Amino acid sequence: MKTSRRFGLTLIAFFCASVLLFGSRALAQEADWQVGIAQVKITPSKPVTLAGYAARTKPFETVDQNVYATAMALQDRENHRAVLITLDLTILPGDVAEGVRSRIIEKQKLEPAQVVLSVSHTHSAPTVSLSAGGGVMPTGNVANTIEYTRELQDKIVAVADEALAKMSPAKLSWGWGVANFVMNRRQFTDRGIILGVNPAGPVDRTVPVLRIDGPDGTLRGVLFGYACHNTTMPSNMLAVSGDYAGHAKAFVQKQFPGTLAMFMMGCGGDANPYPREQAQYAVTHGQELGEEVCRVLKTKLTPVHGPLGCAQIIAQLPLETPDEAALTKLAASGPSLIKPMAQQMLKDVQNGDKLPAAHAAPVCAWQFGKDLTLVQLPEEVTVGYVHDIQQSVGPLRLWVSAYCNEVAGYVPTRQILSEGGYEARGLYVGNGWFAPGVEETLTNAARDATVKAGRTLP
Repeated sequence: MKTSRRFGLTLIAFFCASVLLFGSRALAQEADWQVGIAQVKITPSKPVTLAGYAARTKPFETVDQNVYATAMALQDRENHRAVLITLDLTILPGDVAEGVRSRIIEKQKLEPAQVVLSVSHTHSAPTVSLSAGGGVMPTGNVANTIEYTRELQDKIVAVADEALAKMSPAKLSWGWGVANFVMNRRQFTDRGIILGVNPAGPVDRTVPVLRIDGPDGTLRGVLFGYACHNTTMPSNMLAVSGDYAGHAKAFVQKQFPGTLAMFMMGCGGDANPYPREQAQYAVTHGQELGEEVCRVLKTKLTPVHGPLGCAQIIAQLPLETPDEAALTKLAASGPSLIKPMAQQMLKDVQNGDKLPAAHAAPVCAWQFGKDLTLVQLPEEVTVGYVHDIQQSVGPLRLWVSAYCNEVAGYVPTRQILSEGGYEARGLYVGNGWFAPGVEETLTNAARDATVKAGRTLP
């Protein structure tokens, strides 16, 4: 009997040890990723002018919401790493972005494709610039704006370092929902196309959501997107704000205390919130978007596994190169959005300079195993590119974002270029407007980046 009892106890001990061993292994297997998330406030401490509306020439007076830089660092089982930093900013000149990315790349021994900056494009954020030129620096705020921009660069590098240092086991999953306040803004009138309301125009209402959990299923972070300008706040309101995206993040974080929420802009270059131009609508739209994100988080999401593949393609987006005669005519009587640009280009030509034939723009893609492709386009990309890229690489398991790594101008489709309007204006950090081949060039670069990152085309 004693021998039988000892044998039984041994079996029980072996069983318990096996459960603990294999249970811990199963838990470790579930945690395919190491993820770190960190955040830093980037609200300016000195008076600077807000970006987004040319009529606002005075520095901000109040803070409706603080603005932030939030970093998410990822590492798969094969030690492939990447860092995404979302920023509550309006524009991001190439020199500012590359200054930050190069520092992170060098310090962390990463490749360019592994470091992506994503701008929410709130029109209630500080102007960002390292020089008095380029068409974005407000009068009277040069010193403060340059000082703020340099401090901002330091903060972005520091928050990326913090996220990488805080990486711990995590699980990723994703899904999508729908929000309905986005409105195409290319309104056709007898006077041409204006910035207005076009209910029949195309928009992207998708709300993609990436959930980040600890191994025990505790929500640690969420990345979500929407393809709509952050232009709800009144243009005459001198207040720092994240606009609807800032309110949506705050809503999600309130529902899930201890969670950090990140927002990534989609292809909303020709879309505005509706209604807009009142501060209360920023709260309303933010709550609608936040509620949808929370609803998606509570559904059964698709697990996202590795390996992680990252790729970058420098797209040479073609620019128009008018001759001196054409520039002279445009400089004298061209459209209001192009006239000042044509005047500067005319001076360049008369000084013997050659107009650039293309604008170099970084296009990135991250491939998460076979489960998800995240395309990261630069600039203010219009909604037609979502369809273009879906047609090019396939519509499944695809998240198309824009406003990444550089926000210095509008990238229109061929149709928008032929129709004209605000979105055909081209670059506003620098000079030049895009040629019709820009649509094929950007779409092909996105396709090539996804293939390089590891996506299998249909």
